[in-house]
Amino acid sequence: SGQPFLQMQGPGKEVPSFICPVRPTEAGEMARLVQNLVSSLAEKCINALEINLYDLSKELLVERGVWERVLAMETNSTKEQFKELLQGMLDPEQHLIPAISKQMESAPFDVLFLTGIGEVFPYIRSHNLLNNLQKAAKTRPSVLFFPGDYSHSLESGASLNLFSRFQDDRYYRAFDISQYEV
Repeated sequence: SGQPFLQMQGPGKEVPSFICPVRPTEAGEMARLVQNLVSSLAEKCINALEINLYDLSKELLVERGVWERVLAMETNSTKEQFKELLQGMLDPEQHLIPAISKQMESAPFDVLFLTGIGEVFPYIRSHNLLNNLQKAAKTRPSVLFFPGDYSHSLESGASLNLFSRFQDDRYYRAFDISQYEV
C-alpha cells in the first residue's frame, strides 16, 4: 500500500513487475492471504485487480466454445500432445495478454495480482507470460504470486524455480517483492 510502490518509485526505468515467491507447500494459504490482502487494500481505497490464470484460461476456452472438446481430448491424447494443444490455444501473446489487457481496461486498479501460475504449468510458462506482460502492464505495478523460488545472481541472471523443482534460467525483468523497500 506504500505510495512509492504504487507510484512505481524505486525500480528505476524498468517495467514495474514483481515476483512474490511462495513455498509450494504454502500455496493454499497464500491464496487465502491474497484475498485478505485485496480486502485490506480496498479498505485503504487501493484497488487490487486479481487475475487467476487458471480461471482466465478456462474462461477463454469456454468463450471460444472449445472447453468440452479440450476435456474430451485430454483422455485421448498423450501428455505432450495435450500440452502442445493448450499451449497453442492459450498462447500468452495471442490470447492471455489480450484477455488480461481487457480486464485491466474494464476495471480501475492500482496494482495487478496474478495468481494460479502453478495450476497452469506446463502449458503456460511464467517466463513467457512475464515477457509478454511487459508490453501491457506498464502503468501499474504487477505482482506474480509464484509457487517456488526466485533467485538472482550476477553470473546467471534471474531464475524462477517452479515448485522449487523446475529451474528455468532466463532473464526476468521482475523484482523480488520481498527485497523491495518502501
